[in-house]
Amino acid sequence: MNNFELNKILAAVLVALLAAKVFDIAGNSLVAPVVKLKRDVLVVAIPEGGSAEHSVKEKALAAITPLLATANIANGEKSFKKCIQCHAIEKDKPHGIGPSLWGIVGRAIGSLSNYAYSSAMKEKASAIWDVEALNQFIHNPRKFVKGTKMTFMGIETDQERADLIAYLQKAAH
Repeated sequence: MNNFELNKILAAVLVALLAAKVFDIAGNSLVAPVVKLKRDVLVVAIPEGGSAEHSVKEKALAAITPLLATANIANGEKSFKKCIQCHAIEKDKPHGIGPSLWGIVGRAIGSLSNYAYSSAMKEKASAIWDVEALNQFIHNPRKFVKGTKMTFMGIETDQERADLIAYLQKAAH
């Protein structure tokens, strides 16, 4: 192989590397590169002058009992899909990440012996899961049980909570 052939090969390699760098720079300027994080992170926007908790309008929670008379169990079953990732509703199904919700209405809070409740939930053990307690918990779990392990943010609308509670009552029979 003579010098002319070697020069052509080296020139081709250099042109390929230069072209790759140009395309890399052009591609990064057109599309923002994806940044890999070391851990999964949820970014939450907090409005100026407050925290995320203060951004939710505080209002007195209405009693849920009157809404239960017109609650739609089918809609409650649809709403339960938000819960099914962590909770079971069937009688003999084992606990998920959260405890089984079969028979929850009327049961003592934190009373299932085969589930490891958070210490915050155990402190509420003297109370009962009646419909009003469930209403408060489903509306804002972290407000009702400060220090709960449950990460669910709650259900804002009264009717959806009533439908869900009606479904929980019906599913236990």
